Parts: sequence; structure tokens; C-alpha cells
Amino acid sequence: MKSRILVCAALAAGSVALVGCMKKVASAPPPPPAPSVATPSTRAATASSRPAQTPASNYQSARNTTPRTPDAATRAQIQELLNRIQDAYFDYDKHDLRTDAQTALKSDAQTLAEIIKQYPDFKLTIEGHCDERGSEEYNMALGDARSKQAKEYLATLGLPSNQLQEVSLGKDKPICTEHDEACWQKNRRAHLTQEQQ
Repeated sequence: MKSRILVCAALAAGSVALVGCMKKVASAPPPPPAPSVATPSTRAATASSRPAQTPASNYQSARNTTPRTPDAATRAQIQELLNRIQDAYFDYDKHDLRTDAQTALKSDAQTLAEIIKQYPDFKLTIEGHCDERGSEEYNMALGDARSKQAKEYLATLGLPSNQLQEVSLGKDKPICTEHDEACWQKNRRAHLTQEQQ
């Protein structure tokens, strides 16, 4: 009988100890999460959980890789068009575009516009020129007014205004050096060129 009592006492003591341990385990705070380390398997799982790129995002990625300036072959094509576009000539002491000047600038302008719109960092330069008569300051101002008039007209033909820069050369770079009206007329002009790189 004593052995039965001892066995019962031992079982009772064991069950009390077991319940006490269970309470300690249950009341202990959970361990902090382990820091996440990207392993090849977790990177693969993360990548597979991302949404697949849509056609619109593929287009955006392709658009971001489009060059913002033309390559050498495209620059050559642009130069060919510029060579066909004649200079716009002006009357003495005037900056208004004559009808023949508008016709000269209009030649191939639409094709040129379609090309340069594809390259937002590419610029064309409109040079304003004058004949030798008058002061340097006066001719610089007149050349500026002529280049601005040409720019405004080219913008109406579809060339992006923000890709057209104007510069006045006044009487500094004449293409004719005779001292008569025929020569002076050749120097009163707006000339379209591509920026140099």
C-alpha cells in the first residue's frame, strides 16, 4: 500500500511539475523574427510573387531606352533635308517673312519635323544674318528678329518650338563680300542648321 501511495504521490508531483512547465512556455514571449536574408530561393520566390509586366510597362521600358539624339545616319538624313531647305531672304531693314521666304522654309519642313520629334534632345539652329550696312549692335538686333520670325513660322509647320534655337550673327558671317545690292540681298537671310556635337 505504501508503494501505491508513493506511486500516486510521484504521479501527482510529476503532473504538477508538467503543468507548471506548460504555463511557463505559454507565458514566455515569442522569439523575435529572424532577420530576412535574401537567398537565391527567397529571391526567386519574391520575383515570382511580383506581378508580370504589362504591355504598357514594356512599352514604357522600350521608350526609356530610345535614344534622345539621332545617330550618324539620321544626322546625315537631317543634313540632306536642311541642304534642300533654302535660306529665307529678307528686305532691307526688315524682319518680316516674305512669301518667297515662307516657300523656302516650307520645303521638306514636315519631313524634318517628323524626324526631330523622335529625338527630344536634338536641336536645330536658326541663324539670323544681315548685310554689312549699319552698326554691329543694330545688325545683331535685326538678325535676332529675323531668326525669331523664321522660328515662329517653322513652328507653325510642325517643328517643335523647344527644339529650335535662334542665334543672331548680324553681319559677321556674310556669304557674299561684294558691296552692291545683289550681294547684300544674299546676306539678309535666315539659315537653318543642325547643332554641332
